[in-house]
Amino acid sequence: MSKPTSSPLTHFDGQGQAHMVDVSAKAETHRIAVATGTIRMQPATLALITGGTAKKGDVLGVARIAAIQASKRTSDLIPLCHPLPITRVTVSFETDEAASEVRCTAQVETLGRTGVEMEALTAVQVGLLTVYDMCKAADRGMVMGGIRVLEKHGGKSGDWVASP
Repeated sequence: MSKPTSSPLTHFDGQGQAHMVDVSAKAETHRIAVATGTIRMQPATLALITGGTAKKGDVLGVARIAAIQASKRTSDLIPLCHPLPITRVTVSFETDEAASEVRCTAQVETLGRTGVEMEALTAVQVGLLTVYDMCKAADRGMVMGGIRVLEKHGGKSGDWVASP
């Protein structure tokens, strides 16, 4: 029999076994999370995106839909993530010609017992992956990075905003 352990990681029980956290005693609150990330590429690839001349069509429009869809499917991808009734998802893309990159930012909201940080992060990552997929014929060297939570609101722990 294994010895009970004390861990600050909530997805492990006293015996160190993975489990889904019980959120039944938590209050339902309005919860919001904002995440961001970038994909860096060759300037010519960025020009295909901004000029609307990529062979597969409207890259950022398709990536926006993919990001929204991914946020709703997060619990299918992350094993211990709760399925949540998402009430709102917004996804924006900004291009930065000087850095030759596209920034994706997602905001996800719910009225629930657990936060939506994972949903926002999943939206960003899948949005960026979609940009990669649609442009890989022109540039296989694109690099995704800086994927992180910028802020979260709601719940017992309250508000949190990332340091700049």
